[in-house]
Amino acid sequence: MSYGILIVSHVSQIAQGLPRLLAQVAPDVPLTYAGGTDDDGIGTSLEKISLALEENSASEILAFYDLGSAKMNLELASEFSEKPVHLYDVALIEGAYTAASLLQAGVSLAKVVEQLRPLKIKGG
Repeated sequence: MSYGILIVSHVSQIAQGLPRLLAQVAPDVPLTYAGGTDDDGIGTSLEKISLALEENSASEILAFYDLGSAKMNLELASEFSEKPVHLYDVALIEGAYTAASLLQAGVSLAKVVEQLRPLKIKGG
């Protein structure tokens, strides 16, 4: 079982930039992202999210998002993915950074989830 991280943001630059930060602490954790609409406007794209899920080389995905409609599209994309997808209602940067660094250290998914629990800031 291998775990990877997917970042989804309404802004393509945020979606692109966060994995650059995470790669500094987790160079061995597969990271993919989806940002912006299909025409690179503000919003999210089911197609971009689905592609990022499939392009991630991990067998199981931990997904982090910024706003509600990103979660909605993540949930929809995960229904079509063959990979298990875990969505976290946590602060985007802090949650993804915590998960990436723990996965890099070989911590179990249960322990990652335990560490993410105090970072929950979104309803869901």
